[in-house]
Amino acid sequence: MKKIKFPGKVLQPLTAFLKKEEKKLEEHKKELAKQDPFINVDRVNDNAASDTDAAEESGHERIHALKREIDKTLVFIRKTLTKIKIGKYGLCEHCGQLIDTDRLAVNPTAQLCIDCERKKERLSTSR
Repeated sequence: MKKIKFPGKVLQPLTAFLKKEEKKLEEHKKELAKQDPFINVDRVNDNAASDTDAAEESGHERIHALKREIDKTLVFIRKTLTKIKIGKYGLCEHCGQLIDTDRLAVNPTAQLCIDCERKKERLSTSR
């Protein structure tokens, strides 16, 4: 697969932005973990009403879903940082073509060019 070289004046601010986002998301994940009602070990032994248990379950599920979304975003950020480091940032993972710079400006962690993204979406909606 080919390597491409973006100018440093483009990659340096992008790298700084992505690292800042990564740190912010990690902090948000820690805060969410503190809010999880299941973190309280005494919860197992209490005899709370069923509506309290349901509220705790709902809160736990919400936090778990948010943490999963954060984890997905972190994966994209870390993949992008790695691609920048090895000189493969901006290349479509599927076809190897350059991802349009306008697309990267809007979504700096884009892994696919617009054509491959559309094909992927069509496949996932046709199932």
